[in-house]
Amino acid sequence: MAAVIAKRERLNCHTGQSMEVALSSWHVTKKRNPNVVHRENKTTLSKGKGNAEQLSTRTKNPSKKRKLSEEIEFLEDEKIPKRHWNGRDKITSSEEEDVLAEWEEEAIAFMNLKGRRKSRNLDNEMIKRSPKEIKKKLCDPIFTSLHSSSSSLSSSSSGSPSSHLKSDISSIDSCAKKNIKAKRKNFKCHQCMTEKRTVVPCMKCEENVYCIRCIRKWYPDIPEEEIAKKCPFCCRNCNCSICLHSSGLIKTSKRDITNEEKIKHLEYLIESMLPFLKQICKMQKQETEVEAEIQGLPPCAVEISETLCYNDERVYCNHCATSIFDLHRSCPKCSYELCLSCCLEIREGSISCRDEIAYKYRNRGYDYMHGGDPFPESYLPEITEALAKPSVQCKANDDGSVTCPPKEMGGCGDCRLELKRILPVGWISNLEVKAGEMLRTCRTRQGILKPKCSVSGRDTLHRVASREGSDDSRLYCPTSNDNQQEDLCHFQMHWSKGEPVIVRHTHANSTGLSWEPMVMWRALRENRDSDISLEMSEVKAIDCLAGCEVGINTHQFFKGYLEGRSYDNLWPEMLKLKDWPPSNKFEDLLPRHCDEFIRTLPFQEYCDPRSGILNLAVKLPPGVLKPDLGPKTYIAYGTAEELGRGDSVTKLHCDLSDAVNILTHTADVALGDEQLAAIEKLKMKHKAQDEKEHLERERVNKHPIKEGLEAESSDPEHKMDVSEIRDQKDYYSDNNILDVSRDDLGAKTSRLSSRGKETGGALWDIFRREDVPKLEAYLRKHSKEFRHTYCSPVEEVIHPIHDQSFYLTVKHKKRLKEEFGVEPWTFEQNLGEAVFIPAGCPHQVRNLKSCTKVAVDFVSPENIKECLRLTEEFRQLPKNHRAREDKLEIKKMIIYGVDRAVKELSELISTPN
Repeated sequence: MAAVIAKRERLNCHTGQSMEVALSSWHVTKKRNPNVVHRENKTTLSKGKGNAEQLSTRTKNPSKKRKLSEEIEFLEDEKIPKRHWNGRDKITSSEEEDVLAEWEEEAIAFMNLKGRRKSRNLDNEMIKRSPKEIKKKLCDPIFTSLHSSSSSLSSSSSGSPSSHLKSDISSIDSCAKKNIKAKRKNFKCHQCMTEKRTVVPCMKCEENVYCIRCIRKWYPDIPEEEIAKKCPFCCRNCNCSICLHSSGLIKTSKRDITNEEKIKHLEYLIESMLPFLKQICKMQKQETEVEAEIQGLPPCAVEISETLCYNDERVYCNHCATSIFDLHRSCPKCSYELCLSCCLEIREGSISCRDEIAYKYRNRGYDYMHGGDPFPESYLPEITEALAKPSVQCKANDDGSVTCPPKEMGGCGDCRLELKRILPVGWISNLEVKAGEMLRTCRTRQGILKPKCSVSGRDTLHRVASREGSDDSRLYCPTSNDNQQEDLCHFQMHWSKGEPVIVRHTHANSTGLSWEPMVMWRALRENRDSDISLEMSEVKAIDCLAGCEVGINTHQFFKGYLEGRSYDNLWPEMLKLKDWPPSNKFEDLLPRHCDEFIRTLPFQEYCDPRSGILNLAVKLPPGVLKPDLGPKTYIAYGTAEELGRGDSVTKLHCDLSDAVNILTHTADVALGDEQLAAIEKLKMKHKAQDEKEHLERERVNKHPIKEGLEAESSDPEHKMDVSEIRDQKDYYSDNNILDVSRDDLGAKTSRLSSRGKETGGALWDIFRREDVPKLEAYLRKHSKEFRHTYCSPVEEVIHPIHDQSFYLTVKHKKRLKEEFGVEPWTFEQNLGEAVFIPAGCPHQVRNLKSCTKVAVDFVSPENIKECLRLTEEFRQLPKNHRAREDKLEIKKMIIYGVDRAVKELSELISTPN
């Protein structure tokens, strides 16, 4: 084997003495046969002829014991004892096989002689030899040189042993030493690519070796014995720089779908999308009829000119920022573009203004965020109100035409908007006809696949809520290695109801690639692109207390991930990275991790970002600009204790599409007694600050110049709410706030102290779609009790969920249930668990440990309706709102999804058998 090299120790040998073989660092201690010629001191060999004669004399005395130096030194890189040799063995023809066996034994001793103590007499037979072809592969250069040298030695000794012994021995010694030295020089650790003397060879590939230093640093959880059996490269979980930048090393799909399954999936997909395709066709037909009335022509005679649109660009409505995929209206002078929905609203007089808003959060200083006094008013920056300008209302003309909006709205105000198209004339209407005919053909053939399942006998439903009069308090929680086809049916049944799904043990499908942040950072730092490598030296992290971005050295950030960080007053400093690495191409920057993530995904028919047959997001044709749906990495600090202020959280929000989130790595950071005591003192300051500001708001609300607020403050129900707030604040100050029962919260929550029982990595709260109106009402009612940017109270609510300004603590979740009867699904996400979140379900997450999560968005046929509803909600938001842009382009996905499904289904049906 070409990769057999290791440091060897030799002990003093006596007849009958036992020998121990140590496994660590692959050190093999081996005794020789009695006919082995002992080594002479290097300085003695260089003195001349007398030394050779002395050596010859010693050769004739096999009973004399070798004396080896006991000097010990440590290797520079490993700190492992290494013994020096004071002499060199001379090798005669009788020991040729013994030298070969030494190399061979070193390869197998690592596995066979671990922890065994074995006694051998000098006359005992050595370990059984391998076949000759293996010998040749292991030490071909040494074998060749020793064979030729020993032959010449035999012929010389038969004639004149005394005269030729010196030259022959010198030749053998120099040749053997040279080949052994050359053999060692060629050994490079596969991980660090540097020459190492202390390595672990792979017995499977017989090519790769890994040095001890790399094993301990980059593979701490893999025993050396396992690496010797099958190295990380053979296991496909090697995290060296070359492997991390390689793609296609593993198979990402867990099972092959049969043609019959593909036909059923495609039928189901077309049936789900066809109603929405008909709606799109109906809207386009209505706009064509309006244009026909404007021109005084029949609809079939209307000619719609094509607008220039490249595949690598997106066309958005200038008013609502919705994606435009085909028919729209455009100004011939200034290219102002309006979507069909805005045109319809203008004619109906229902178009809403989308004024930009001014955010009023002020930085009141470090002391204020920690419960102290704010900066004086003179030091606070002025809030710019210039953004809040009234919009100019658009009106349609009598004939239904729309004039280009004035300059205040971004148009020119001069020309009439013309009807334009992007796709060929009649392409969408013809697609509707084709899809209908295909479904009729399939119904005649075998019917449509629908999610019909028998009741599962396994214990896969877990209670995560305690709603009264409801049967959805349990969530479907299968294991990743269960029957995939059967579980897909159950998944569809629960998914179609809008319920989240939790899949456990997804890491069972992985190769074991490390998800430690330092491994990923090293891959980015060693990227061949120097610009990317330079960017990775510093990251933009979000400070969860202030809610603002802060620049921090990447190494310092990841050090805090493992060890924790705190402010000067010992309050935990929670930082997080969102969408890291900062690029739309996670697959390009971390290709090996991307493959590993896709491999671990459950229900790949739905969520595979490359080839999911039921994922609409992959149906866009090549060349068309696709939305950035991931995968993306979320790395954040965390602590089991709910701080109440500055927690490591993802605030309440609602994604535009479906999503699956896998927890790939955690690090538990313990809080010391001193820090816990400091946290309790600061919490008391926070409580006093909250009470003070609440009383100030109450006094302002009673002021007569505040129209309508005086009546509200005099309302008995409102007074009860104020007392409730005070009571809850007292309860919040108790140390046992997190030590609550499942009946109170609907799920197990973490203990106050980080030294308590083991917890999961992240705490999830997911709300039902039908509870959204009540949830929004609660947030509007109690908005002043929440803090957002710079720990300032929430002053204005545009949309309670899409603003992403709220995180409901234990206190607020309890009050939400008491006042509105709303309770979320609450559960802890453990390492290796995947959480499926349906579109339209508001959710929030708090990290109980330092966590690394990887998520990908997808679009399932069951939730197209929710995606369209959310797109409509987003287009009603103000122009500078963070969630306003239509990044999903769901209507474009629908038309291209139907087109591709029809083509694929047609090919499968026409294929024999």
